[in-house]
Amino acid sequence: MAFDFDAPVDRTGTWSQRWERHAGSDVIPLWVADTDFRAPPAVLEAMRARLDHGIMGYSVPPAGLREAIVARMQRLYRWRIEAEWIVFLPGVVPGLHLAARHLLAAQAHALVPAPIYHHFKRALELAERPHTDVPLVLQSGRWVLDEERLAASVRPGTRLLFLCNPQNPGGTIFTLAELERLAGFAERHDLLICADEIHSEILLDSGKPHVPIASLAPEVSRRTVTLNSPNKAFNFPGAGCAWAIIEDARLRARFSADHRATVHDASVFGYLGALAAYREGDAWLAAQLDYLRTNRDRVEGWVAGTRGLTMAHVEATYLAWIDCSGLAAEDPQALFLRHGVAVSPGAQFGEPRFVRLNFGTQRARLGAALERMASAVSSTFSR
Repeated sequence: MAFDFDAPVDRTGTWSQRWERHAGSDVIPLWVADTDFRAPPAVLEAMRARLDHGIMGYSVPPAGLREAIVARMQRLYRWRIEAEWIVFLPGVVPGLHLAARHLLAAQAHALVPAPIYHHFKRALELAERPHTDVPLVLQSGRWVLDEERLAASVRPGTRLLFLCNPQNPGGTIFTLAELERLAGFAERHDLLICADEIHSEILLDSGKPHVPIASLAPEVSRRTVTLNSPNKAFNFPGAGCAWAIIEDARLRARFSADHRATVHDASVFGYLGALAAYREGDAWLAAQLDYLRTNRDRVEGWVAGTRGLTMAHVEATYLAWIDCSGLAAEDPQALFLRHGVAVSPGAQFGEPRFVRLNFGTQRARLGAALERMASAVSSTFSR
């Protein structure tokens, strides 16, 4: 079956967070991390069938979805998990907040890679837990953890290590060796690990597999909370369904303390979408990845040929992390917005000299955006 990712989709008036902010303006929005592609046909058909049924009442997680998650972890990663390890959530972001609130005591300390998706730090700030940013550094064109700084950042009260793999916004797929060193570090310092792996199926480079850090060994699994969801890979984040995989029963109970208190259940449409995606969405996902690879290559080629901009190779995600420090612009996000392209400000991730560009869109729209951004860059050198 052929899938047409070039087909334009008008998201005007659909309450899209990304599109509504600049509604009525001549702005191409490439910021919030969802794509402009319709969800897989199997997902849409499953949701339509429930609408035809006519009742969207309170729902329990379907046993079939637990079984599908167990089977997928085994098939993709040779990771054997049990159905009872799965804790369903409305999204990965609530999982980050639960980890900060319930896996850390009041004055316990966390380690956070930087730059990183802002809800990692937001979760710790709202929970009033102290933390240290551990910088990512460029090595051989990849954003990786500064392991010396990581070791130097440990305190007597350090109890939690946050991990984002694949990394948002840098696009790195951490290697087996890198993860083994990180797991050994966590064991030596008796740290829990909370790993956001929501981009684990948006892999753009062949020969670079995703490895769930919890899959390395039982002793790693027992200290790890793995957060994941098909929301990103299959593009239905508004439906709301994610989960944590937690082997240790006591850790699972701590993490789940707020269930139905401050964190609600996943959406019935999220359950339906997840189950349909895992049962019937693989061909669509493979086609989307082919499309995204071409978009990625186009963005990387454009950046390489544009004065003042650089970026690391994007191994995973549909997000380009662009270094704008070569431009005479204090606020590169504002510069591009003035020229009609909305990208995410690097300051949101802890790096004001960068911007993050979402290339999960139709090629015609991406090409128009790059033309506008080229004009913006040129304006900084013609003053």
